[in-house]
Amino acid sequence: MTSKKSLADFIHAARAEVPEVDCETVQGWFEMGDDVLVVDVRQREDYEAGRLPGAVHAPRDHLEALADPNYLRCHPELARAHNRRVLLYCDSGTRSLLAARTLKDMGFVEVYNLSGGYHVWEAEDLPTHAGPPAAPSAG
Repeated sequence: MTSKKSLADFIHAARAEVPEVDCETVQGWFEMGDDVLVVDVRQREDYEAGRLPGAVHAPRDHLEALADPNYLRCHPELARAHNRRVLLYCDSGTRSLLAARTLKDMGFVEVYNLSGGYHVWEAEDLPTHAGPPAAPSAG
């Protein structure tokens, strides 16, 4: 007999594997010029309304394909980031926590989740960008 898992079970398991960082830590990375790929896993309209500086867009419902370098329509930067520091965020930090665990399962080495997500970032009055995404660079 297979036991059923709840959302809380998935969140608990992800928290055991994915470190969460606060806005101050992320700001420190930015100020120090650390190499970090920031990934917004929200829907396009949320991403365009406001996002962290330099964030690339990889909606949660397409993350596995976008992160897979063998997929023809992968996100060029994300698919090559297996050995980079990768920070994921969503509105509140739950979707991105689950997405971060997925990236770890895909072999990404250093994956973090922004605790509290975009709502906390915005509440802290930290820098944001808005507008349509720039086209990813090929190559």
